[in-house]
Amino acid sequence: MATAKETILWRVRRATRDVPEGERPEDVPVERGYRKEGGGARSEIVARFAENVAEYEATVHRVERGDLPGRIGEILTRRGLKKLVVPSDLPEGWVPRGGEVLRDEENSRLTNEELDGADGVLTGCALGISQTGTIVLDAGPGQGRRALTLLPDYHLCVVREEQVVDLVPEAFAKLEETVKGEGRAITFISGPSATSDIELNRVEGVHGPRALEVLIVG
Repeated sequence: MATAKETILWRVRRATRDVPEGERPEDVPVERGYRKEGGGARSEIVARFAENVAEYEATVHRVERGDLPGRIGEILTRRGLKKLVVPSDLPEGWVPRGGEVLRDEENSRLTNEELDGADGVLTGCALGISQTGTIVLDAGPGQGRRALTLLPDYHLCVVREEQVVDLVPEAFAKLEETVKGEGRAITFISGPSATSDIELNRVEGVHGPRALEVLIVG
């Protein structure tokens, strides 16, 4: 009786039996006739982004730029967060007054235990994708390293309206230099972390924050 591994390999060989031995992926043209740019009005793109983010059970707020510091403070107070992780280069005006702020400095990084013991994390982002309601982090300014947004149980993320693109191909085009040129890791966030077992029992907070709150700044 064949093992599962042998069966899988047999199926792969069977599916690729007509592929010439020396053929490479780049030798085969791929039709890319999908839309690469959106054509909607900016207000519609941002509104759809907010709607799709909320579909993932994230909490979404629209806020004016001048009101951002105050709204951040209100949200953290309402949630009772007293120990907050922030990237070292987070804009100073975003950092709340009161409570304990843990800065993740380049030469003095927080330990995994410190990150896990914090009440939450506050960051910016690289992009927002309207089509899917996805937030993209690329370890750029105001975002910090990947562990900052994976270990704390709560993530408050600031997304500027001008960072929101309409379609997924637009996002990939903007991220190309970050990935190919700088080799930075990219994180795509579509709502709070959640998974389901074989019996469809939903479990939250397994692969990241249990709660995601988003401030869209106009």
